[in-house]
Amino acid sequence: MASGSVIDPIHQFQIVKIVDLGTPGGIELAFTNSAAYMFGIVALVFFFLTFATRGRTLVPGRVQSLAELSYEFVASTVRQTAGNEGMKFFPLVFSLFIFVLVANFVGMVPYTFTVTSHIIVTAALAAIVILTVIIYGFVRHGMHFLHLFVPSGVPGFLLPFMVAIEVISFLSRPISLSLRLFANMLAGHIAMKVFAGFIVMMTAGGVVGWFGAVLPLSMVVALTALEFLVAALQAYVFAVLTCIYLNDALHPGH
Repeated sequence: MASGSVIDPIHQFQIVKIVDLGTPGGIELAFTNSAAYMFGIVALVFFFLTFATRGRTLVPGRVQSLAELSYEFVASTVRQTAGNEGMKFFPLVFSLFIFVLVANFVGMVPYTFTVTSHIIVTAALAAIVILTVIIYGFVRHGMHFLHLFVPSGVPGFLLPFMVAIEVISFLSRPISLSLRLFANMLAGHIAMKVFAGFIVMMTAGGVVGWFGAVLPLSMVVALTALEFLVAALQAYVFAVLTCIYLNDALHPGH
C-alpha cells in the first residue's frame, strides 16, 4: 500500500474518514482528513495572528512585521481594486487570502493534504464571494443592482444580447474562480508526484538508474520551487478577483 501510494499521483488527494457521523436523513456525514486540515489551517492562522499582535511595539519584531506586512498587502490590494469604500470587505478578503495562502503552503509539506486541490472546497469559497456580491448588491442598491447586467450606450436591438452575455459572464465567475485555484493546485501536485515516482523507479534499477534519476530529481526541485510560486500567486489572484467582483456590488452601473 505504501509503495503504491508513492507511484500513484492521485493517492495524495484521497478523502479519508476519521470519524463517522452517521447518515441523518439518508445523507452520509463524516469528519474527514480534509475537514481536519481546514480546522488546522484556521487554528494555525488564528494562533499566528494572535501571537504576532499580542505585544505590539513601535519597532516590530519579525513575527509582528510579517503580520503587518500581510495586513498592508491585502489592504493595498483592496484599495487599488475596489477603492477606499471596498475596505468594508477587508475582513472577508483577508480571511480568504490568508486561508488559501496557508492551505496552499501546507499542501507543499510532504505527506500532507492540499485542501485547495478539491473542487468542493474552492467552489465553497467562490460561492461565499458571489453570494456576498448578490446579497450586498440588492441590500444596498435594490433593483438598481440589476443595472450591472445592462451596459450603457448600447443600441436597443443589441440590448437583449448584451444582457444575456452579462448574465452568463456573471454566472461564470464562481466557476472560473473555483476552477482556477483547484486546477493549478491539482496539476502542480500531480506533476511533482509523477516525477518523484520516476526517481523511485529508476533508483531501483541499480547504479545506472541512479545516474538516470538525476533528471527527474532536477525536475522535482524545479517544480517544487515553481509550485511555491504558484501557491502564493493563486492566493493573490483569488484575492484580486474577489475585490473586482465585490466592486460590482459597490458600483453596479456600467
